[in-house]
Amino acid sequence: MDVPRTPPPAAAARTLAIAGMNCASCVAHVEKALLRVEGVQAASVNLATETATVAAPATVPLSALIAAVEKAGYAVRREALELDIEGMSCAACVGRVEKVLQRVPGVVTANVNLASRRAHVELAGGVPTAALVAAVQKAGFGAKPAAEVSEGAREAEAAAEEAALRRAVWIAVALTLPVFVLEMGSHLIPGMHDWVMATIGHRESWLLQFVLTSAVMFGPGLRFFRKGVPSLLRGAPDMNALVAVGTSAAWGYSVVALLAPGLLPAGTVNVYFEAAALIITLILIGRLLEARARGKTSDAIRRLMRIQPRTARVRRGGPTGAEVVELPIAEVAVGDVVEVRPGEKVAVDGEVVEGASFVDESMITGEPVPVEKGAGATVVGGTLNTRGAFAFRATRVGADTVLAQIIRMVEAAQGAKLPIQARVDKVTMVFVPVVMGLAALAFLAWLLFGAAWLPAEVPVLSFALVNAVAVLIVACPCAMGLATPTSIMVATGRAAQMGVLFRKGDALQLLRDAAVVAVDKTGTLTVGKPQLTDLVVAEGFARAEVLASVAAVERRSEHPIAEAIVVAARAEGLALDEAEGFEADAGHGVSATVAGRRVEVGADRLMRRLGQDVGVFADTAARLGDEGKSPLYAAIDGRLAAIIAVADPLKPTSVAAVKALHALGLKVAMITGDNERTARAIARQAGIDEVVAEVLPDGKVAALRRLAGRGEAGEAAGRRVAFVGDGINDAPALAEADVGIAIGTGTDVAIESADVVLMSGDLMGVPRAIALSRATMRNIGQNLFWAFAYNSALIPLAAGAFYPAFGLLLSPVFAAAAMSMSSVFVLGNALRLRRFGAEAPAAG
Repeated sequence: MDVPRTPPPAAAARTLAIAGMNCASCVAHVEKALLRVEGVQAASVNLATETATVAAPATVPLSALIAAVEKAGYAVRREALELDIEGMSCAACVGRVEKVLQRVPGVVTANVNLASRRAHVELAGGVPTAALVAAVQKAGFGAKPAAEVSEGAREAEAAAEEAALRRAVWIAVALTLPVFVLEMGSHLIPGMHDWVMATIGHRESWLLQFVLTSAVMFGPGLRFFRKGVPSLLRGAPDMNALVAVGTSAAWGYSVVALLAPGLLPAGTVNVYFEAAALIITLILIGRLLEARARGKTSDAIRRLMRIQPRTARVRRGGPTGAEVVELPIAEVAVGDVVEVRPGEKVAVDGEVVEGASFVDESMITGEPVPVEKGAGATVVGGTLNTRGAFAFRATRVGADTVLAQIIRMVEAAQGAKLPIQARVDKVTMVFVPVVMGLAALAFLAWLLFGAAWLPAEVPVLSFALVNAVAVLIVACPCAMGLATPTSIMVATGRAAQMGVLFRKGDALQLLRDAAVVAVDKTGTLTVGKPQLTDLVVAEGFARAEVLASVAAVERRSEHPIAEAIVVAARAEGLALDEAEGFEADAGHGVSATVAGRRVEVGADRLMRRLGQDVGVFADTAARLGDEGKSPLYAAIDGRLAAIIAVADPLKPTSVAAVKALHALGLKVAMITGDNERTARAIARQAGIDEVVAEVLPDGKVAALRRLAGRGEAGEAAGRRVAFVGDGINDAPALAEADVGIAIGTGTDVAIESADVVLMSGDLMGVPRAIALSRATMRNIGQNLFWAFAYNSALIPLAAGAFYPAFGLLLSPVFAAAAMSMSSVFVLGNALRLRRFGAEAPAAG
């Protein structure tokens, strides 16, 4: 007998953009890799267009195709798109939008943020934006590309939404108050019931409540039905559906009791109009408070966007030569010379060409002290000129400026999902259907078995209905969707204000678990360039005289040590005479005649050759040796004049930063290519626990694995390690570490290998970032407790589980208040992170 075969699923063509191919052999490799993926029916790769067309059913995930290409040694080009999403109200909405976006062919990942109401979509292959928008709209939400919406439009939209909610709240309160007074006042105020019966009448009172509650339900409360009913019909109920079902049940039962009481069992003819009206009013109040608080979570981004001035004073050629014209910031081009007066903001990034001033860069770096700027110095758009006037040549404009990059980084970090969010998402996707099931179960349980537990005068049907409504209302998942993203948004915004940029949101969680902080030496712990640190003169010589003479000789040398001595002399305002007869003796030193005097500078072996006894400086030389410094000596006219040390000194805050890391319970290690003696001397000064010296950049990766307790291949999990470096020579180590932290100068923020960028060179940013990470994760834990444990703990109370033993119940009205307050608490708790201090963090 022939057994009918199931036809294979229909294949759909998918196009991937492939990077890294350069010959026919590459084409064959990619095609083979794709054909090995289970379910792929055909694969064709075009070298000229650098694309691969794959025929595979929808059941074959795009991620499997990408993984196959990458395993073969090639890359799939990806694009990122941000969408503004409208109409989301809870975690269930987030899950629904993510699901429909991920079903669009060509979408790799989709992350939706309820707090910012934005979706970050990663695409492989040409995916029309219209297809993404259509998918979201089909799910019952609105969508538009974020790039097409200005920040001003977003603010206006948020203000309009808040105004509409405020109007709805006032209308709902005005309509609900008489209902509450008529129904609840009769129970709470002595004599109120008799007065209502005598003046209004029993049935008339119910009719009035019906009219007013209907006005609340289908006036201000209509928003819940517009969203909730379609989501129910699609089989994807959300928070609006719970409110719609709960209030409809209370309202519908009351309407039957009012208009057709004969349909209800004897003794169950009661109305619950006040419950339906109060639930909607309380939830609207919660939404209004939520909208206000959510607006504050984006304050940091808005402040960053307001930093840049709207216009710039630009020199342009005119009939009388160069003229200064005021132009919109968008019209400033690279190469334009821009003038800045005292008190004005720098328009774009550039290099000073004339004038000098002090510029307040605190809005970018977090450093409060203004920085001196002169010819050749770099300036950053958005910083404030405090005094003095200068002109600079624009080097970066528009989206290329440091400020624009900072905003992009903060927005990306705010939209990221922490690893903990993945577990939350799994729960929220089934939470609403489970709650509806529990409400139905509570209703049936009380309806069937309630008579055994209830007093004879309490109607079972209405009691069961009230408990079911309370379950539906108390468990709305609004707070669940806000618990994690609001904390991330506030924390990353606060970090940006302190000069700490989280390029990747998950670094917030990973930093919390760091046990070891490994730091590079040069430019991270130390200043990064040689400086004159010591100059001790012999008896009979003046310090300024010796320094001026030595600097005059060293000015003819190109050695970095020589440059440091010259810079120190100029910083002290010393006049340098011309050096004549300059001679350099490799391995020994230099000599010349300055103002008629013979000046010789070099190592101790040069002094011995000259017959000088350096023993007089033995104690100083020993101290310098302990500090990892190699001393130089100077002789003037045949007499030993001074001992000199030039070194790369510790930054002023490095010791405090290491102490702060220790206070947080962290081990601090230093990984450097310097010699062991110098490295250990620096480590002693800074208070570092462990030193790994004389390693090349690729050796730093192996050192990190050893510190983490992992194998050479990094296969075994160990301690989490954060690495702090300059982001250039340390790129392999930054990529290998669990969290890579790049020290920037405020102008080099595009460090692709780092997870976190410190805008200033201050190492104190590291303990601040770690302390903020810990505070954020604590905050998220508190939010999740209130979002899950608090609401879930109230479900049994709302269902009446404690009534038989303790006589405890939760009214639907109090359930609505509790649900609304959980969302407000989560937002308020997240906003506490705005007060996180920039001072040295304490332990824990």
